[in-house]
Amino acid sequence: MKRGFYVIMAAQFFSSLADNAMFIACIAFLTALNAPDWMTPMLQLSFVLSYVLLAAFVGAFADAFPKGKVMFVTNLVKIIGCATMFAHAHPLLAYGIVGLGAAAYSPAKYGILTELLPAEQLVAANGWIEGLTIASTIFGVVLGGLLSANPHVAALLMSIDVPGVTFFDSPAEAGLAVIMGIYVLAALFNLKIADTKARYAKQAMNFRALVASFTHACSVLWRDRLGQITLAVTTLFWGAGMVLKIIVLRWGEEALGLTLDKAATLQGVFAIGVAGGAVMAARWVSLKRSLSVMWVGALMGATVTLMTLVHSLWMAYPLLVFIGALAGFFVVPMNALLQHRGHVLMSAGNSIAVQNFNENVSILASLLLYAAMLKMDVGLNTTIVIFGMLVAGSMLAIIGRYFATGAPQVH
Repeated sequence: MKRGFYVIMAAQFFSSLADNAMFIACIAFLTALNAPDWMTPMLQLSFVLSYVLLAAFVGAFADAFPKGKVMFVTNLVKIIGCATMFAHAHPLLAYGIVGLGAAAYSPAKYGILTELLPAEQLVAANGWIEGLTIASTIFGVVLGGLLSANPHVAALLMSIDVPGVTFFDSPAEAGLAVIMGIYVLAALFNLKIADTKARYAKQAMNFRALVASFTHACSVLWRDRLGQITLAVTTLFWGAGMVLKIIVLRWGEEALGLTLDKAATLQGVFAIGVAGGAVMAARWVSLKRSLSVMWVGALMGATVTLMTLVHSLWMAYPLLVFIGALAGFFVVPMNALLQHRGHVLMSAGNSIAVQNFNENVSILASLLLYAAMLKMDVGLNTTIVIFGMLVAGSMLAIIGRYFATGAPQVH
């Protein structure tokens, strides 16, 4: 891998680390506000809403400037979102601003890979990026839990007294200060990302032209026989996966009797599995063989339903690692193939923006469905079975569609 790739990895690690810690911190704030249960999925919804509303514009923005600079500016937006919590902004608003930065950050983050690396290295690069993102998720959720719900960590942070430097009056603000510091570190790495010198045809920047261009880009990917399969898979995966991320927290608290900081570690355990699956995919699955892993997605969905049978940590850990490994093994090749098709058919930034739009529409729909189920007091086990079978059934339908279209191959 080129040296610049490792700088991108470092920037992604710290930015994602802060995003995940911020998510747990916001959940803790909602708990302190006695917010209803259905507001927790709304927290994630506020984050991904920008991915949908700004999809027509962030791709053009990412392609209009060197992507390292785009990543730096959008990371500053995340810092602003975190800072609003010091002004007692509602967690939904604060995390929504962080999501605004993340929506614009993503096309630059993934788009630069297609500019920097040859196509044959994309699966490996995605495996490393996904593995590192998962590592940041592991540490992020654990860090968020420690900063938000661990009294010993709170006491340690509050004992720090540097006149003229410390500006927090509570453990919650101390935790936010740590998270903001991580965002600043990510921004410093963004400044070290070299310009790849890739330039694209100048795009019209007015609202109507951008929407028309984005609509055309969506149409191109959905009409492409390989593009539609990979787009359907990743759209399904991220929609159900985001809900599963929240369900794991609820499962830890209700089925396993854990506190928030302990339940947050379950997300980390799941992420360890995803990282392992991502590394295995990077090692063993080439771009040409990426479609061969689709059946793993159906197996993952079916395996999720086994969570209903588990009521102890010694069974929970290996199950979550196994589910995560299946997820990482099948989604990394799908992401790489989709990036490759998008890069072939259109500009890097626009292809990632199309991917983000579809995936986050799926996330919004899944989160709204989950919030409605919470509002209707649907039981935890019933919820787990519904989402697990939804993934398994949808993956089987996508596999059927793949063979119905003549089983197109990657060239």
